Amino acid sequence: MSIGPPEGDQRRPSSHASGGNALHSDGWPADSGARRDAVYAALDLGTNNCRLLVARPSRHGFRVVDAFSRIVRLGEGLGSSTRLGAAAMDRTIEALKVCRDKISFRGVTRARFVTTEACRAAENGNEFLERVRAETGLVLEVLDGKEEAHLAAAGCSILADRMADNVIIFDIGGGSTEIVWLRGARGSGTSTRSRVAAWASLTAGVVTLAERHGGMAVSAESFEAMVQDVAAKLADFAREAAPALRSSSFHLLGTSGTVTTLAGLHLGLARYDRRQVDGLWMNDRQVDRVLQRLLAMPYSERAANGCIGSERADLVLPGCAIFEAIRRAFPSRRVRIADRGLREGILVELMRADGAWDEGGRV
Repeated sequence: MSIGPPEGDQRRPSSHASGGNALHSDGWPADSGARRDAVYAALDLGTNNCRLLVARPSRHGFRVVDAFSRIVRLGEGLGSSTRLGAAAMDRTIEALKVCRDKISFRGVTRARFVTTEACRAAENGNEFLERVRAETGLVLEVLDGKEEAHLAAAGCSILADRMADNVIIFDIGGGSTEIVWLRGARGSGTSTRSRVAAWASLTAGVVTLAERHGGMAVSAESFEAMVQDVAAKLADFAREAAPALRSSSFHLLGTSGTVTTLAGLHLGLARYDRRQVDGLWMNDRQVDRVLQRLLAMPYSERAANGCIGSERADLVLPGCAIFEAIRRAFPSRRVRIADRGLREGILVELMRADGAWDEGGRV
C-alpha cells in the first residue's frame, strides 16, 4: 500500500459532495468507485481525535491526496459523566466542518464517515449526531465494537509478518481499545475479515483511563493500577486467544498514537516522522527501555517533547498502561508499529467492493 504525500489536486468540488444535501456514502453511486479518477474518503471521529483521509486507487494500493487530524477530546468527561460536554461538541463540530470542506474540495465520489466509543456510550450521542448533520451536512455511522476492530485490522494487517500464523493486532483509542486475533499467514489469498479468530472491544482508552487514574503525575504505583484495570477487562479475550502464543512466529501489531509515540522516542526523533515509524519493528527490550524513560519523565518534559506534545502529554502514560497489559497477556519478543488503522481499513474495503483494490497491494 502506497501512502504518499498529498497531491496538488485543485479540482472543483464534485456534485456528489457539495451543495445542501447531507453527505454520506449511501447517496453516492457504487459504480463510480472503479473509475480511474475516483476519489475515496474515510472519516473517523473518535473519542480523542477527528481524522480524515482522502485517497485515489493506485497500482500499489492507494495514494493519499489529502488528510486531516485534530485532537478534539469529544469524550472529555465521559469517565465521570454519561453525556458529551458542550465545549467538546463545539470543538468537534469545528473540526468536522474542516473535513466537510476538504471532502467537497477534493471531489470525493465514495466515502464512509464513522464515529466510535464516545457516541456509543454517551446518553446524548444521537442528539450530537443530529447536530453534526444539521451544522455540517455529514451523516456519521456509529460503529459497534466488532466492526471497529475488523476495520482497524483491515487497515494495518498488511504489516503482519508474512510468515506469522498468528498475530495479535491492537488499536488503543481514546475511549476504547480494539484487539483482534488474526490467524493465517498474510498472502494466503483470504480476506482479513475471514482470518479473524477472535476480537474484543475493551472499555478502556487513553482518555477514560486518564480521567479515572490521572495522567499528569503518574507514579509507578498509579501506572500499575492502570495496568491492572486494563488487565481485568482483557482477561476474557486473553483466555480465548491464548492459542495464538503457540506459534513460533507470533508477534504483536499495534496501531495508535501510543505505539507510534513510543517508536518516535525509541528512534530519538526531534519531531514525529511517519515515514520512519510506520512499519518499524521493536523488540521487547527496546519497548521496556522507552516505557521506563517515559515513566521517569515529568509532565513538563512530556509536553515539551516533539513526539508527544502538550495535547497528549497527559494521555501517553495511560496508553502505555494499556499496551503493557496487552504485552503481559501476550508476551512477544517483537511488536510491529503501524501508523495506519481504521481509516485505511475503510478505504481498503470501499476500494475492494468497487474492484479498485489490488489484493497484491504492498507497502
